Amino acid sequence: MSIKARLLTVAVSASVLAVNVVASFPALARTAAPAPAGSHVIPAQPVFYRTAKVDGLDIFYREAGDPRKPTILLLHGFPSSSHMFRDLIPLLADRYHVVAPDYPGFGHSSQPAPADYAYTFDHLYETVDHFTRAVGVTKFAVYIQDYGAPVGLRFALRQPERVTALIVQNGNAYDVGLSPAWGPIKALWANDTAETREGAAAFLTRKLTTFQYSAGVQADRVNPDAIENDQAILDRPGNREVQMALFANYQTNVALYPAFHEAFRKHQFPTLVVWGKNDPIFTVAGAEAFATDLPKAKLRLIDAGHFALETKADVIAGEIRAFMAAEVDQRGAH
Repeated sequence: MSIKARLLTVAVSASVLAVNVVASFPALARTAAPAPAGSHVIPAQPVFYRTAKVDGLDIFYREAGDPRKPTILLLHGFPSSSHMFRDLIPLLADRYHVVAPDYPGFGHSSQPAPADYAYTFDHLYETVDHFTRAVGVTKFAVYIQDYGAPVGLRFALRQPERVTALIVQNGNAYDVGLSPAWGPIKALWANDTAETREGAAAFLTRKLTTFQYSAGVQADRVNPDAIENDQAILDRPGNREVQMALFANYQTNVALYPAFHEAFRKHQFPTLVVWGKNDPIFTVAGAEAFATDLPKAKLRLIDAGHFALETKADVIAGEIRAFMAAEVDQRGAH
C-alpha cells in the first residue's frame, strides 16, 4: 500500500473513532456543541488570592474583575470566610470588581489572641474599613450574610456615602429575624456564666456546623468540603476564645437595629434581599421586614438554606446582575 493510501486509511479510521466516541458519550457531544445563537456565556475571569497588611494584621482576600468597574464588597458569615463566595465571584467578575476579605480569626487572615485584638463587631468593622482603604476601594455595593450584616451595616450607618447598594442574603437586621436557634446565645447575653457559655459553645461543634449547611437543603446538595473548611478554622487552637467573644458581643448588633433602620429610612439605599427561605438561623419574617424601612427593596425568596450560595449561586448571581444593572451600573459607582 502506498504512503498516500495509508494516510487516507488512518484519517478515515480516526474519523470513525471520533464519531463512535461521541455517540457513546452523549454528554460529550452536548459539551462540545457550540453555544446557541444569542446565548450568554460569562467570560472567565481570573480570581486572585491576596493578603493585605492592615493595622499590623494579614488580611486575606479574594479579588476578581476590573477595579474600574463598580465594586461589590462580599462580607462573609459565621463560621465561614471568603471561601463561601468561591462560586459566586466568577459569576460576577466579568461585569464587576469583586472583593471578599476574611475577618481576623476567620479563614486565612491573622488570628491574634483576644488579649491583642478586641473581638467585637465594632472592631471587625474598623478592620474591614481599613482594609477597603488599603486595597483602594472607595465606594461599593455591600453583600451581607450572617456576620457580614452587622459589619456591613455599620458602613450604612457611619459612612453611607460609600455604600452604593445593599445586597442582603440571610443577613439579619430585625428582631423578628432571630429564630429560636438563637436561644443559647440569648441566654449568654442575659447571664454570662460557665453554663451559658457551654450552651453557646455548641455552635462551635461539627454537629452545628453541619446543621447550618444542611438544614432545609436536599441531602445530596450539601458539599462536605465547605463543612470541613469551616470546622478546621473553628478547631484551630485559640479560635474558641475568638468565637465566644463574638457570641457575647453580638448583642451590640441587636442594640443597633433601630439605628440601622433609621439609616435605611434616611438614605433609601437600593436594596436587594435574596434570602434562602429554609434558613433555620434567620427567619423569612426577618427578610420581609426590610420593606418596613426600605419600601423599594426587591425581595426574592429562594429554595435554599442559610448558606444559600452553596446550592443557588447561579440564581443569586442572576438576581445580583439584574439588580446592579438597574440600580447601580448607570451611576458608574465603584
